[in-house]
Amino acid sequence: MAPGARLVQKVSSTRTFAKIAPHFIPAMDRAFHRLTRGKVLLSAQMLPGVVLTAQGARSGLPRRTPLACMPEEAAGTWILIGSNFGREGHPAWTGNLLKHPDAEISWKGEDIPVRAELLTGEEREEAWRAVLAFWPPYAKYQARVEREIRLFRLTRRG
Repeated sequence: MAPGARLVQKVSSTRTFAKIAPHFIPAMDRAFHRLTRGKVLLSAQMLPGVVLTAQGARSGLPRRTPLACMPEEAAGTWILIGSNFGREGHPAWTGNLLKHPDAEISWKGEDIPVRAELLTGEEREEAWRAVLAFWPPYAKYQARVEREIRLFRLTRRG
């Protein structure tokens, strides 16, 4: 683990981070993503990230959301974690994927059509263990909320 990684994990698991981060991390990611033509997400310096474009559950309009992800390189899939920075309530993008599972991600400058599947049961438990090994602060996020954090697996479409 890189020397600064433990510090970043410790800071990112605090309640203060959960209150502040949602106000600046997505905005910074959108700006860097736009400026670098889809090649850079600033938050990806901590965790791999994608920009998800999904149809709004109520509006039907495309919604672009920068998100951390856990790539499953062997399978060519990605896990999205609906942690909402350890705050109450599921993030809006999870509701969008539940209603409209066909979406698109920008991954390392490539636009990829994907289909999202909400993980449940043993499949979710297995993915959750992998997510916690990948980024341990998610355990603190889960401990702070009553809801079960949603996990989605994204698979390439056609």
